[in-house]
Amino acid sequence: MPPAGPSGAPTSGLAIASLVLGIVSFLFCMGALTAIPGVITGHMARGEIRRSGGRLGGDGMALTGLILGYVMIALSVIGTILVFGFGLFATALAPRLPAPA
Repeated sequence: MPPAGPSGAPTSGLAIASLVLGIVSFLFCMGALTAIPGVITGHMARGEIRRSGGRLGGDGMALTGLILGYVMIALSVIGTILVFGFGLFATALAPRLPAPA
């Protein structure tokens, strides 16, 4: 009798990688450094899973990695715009401030 194990298709390694990269980018605020590879591996995993015809699982993990990756990319872009916008605002405002006594 074969040993009892988890039933179902094995999970795609790319899906696991996407999920891990998405979680790492989100938890440690690593922004695009890990979010972009997470998005890339997520898209690769979903394609691999579709082409496997049911022999591979992990579509939910790949999708979660994609969502977390895209959210972190968007937050990184917004944060970068805010930082540069504040810098431009501060340099435009600096000449109008009174000199220290």
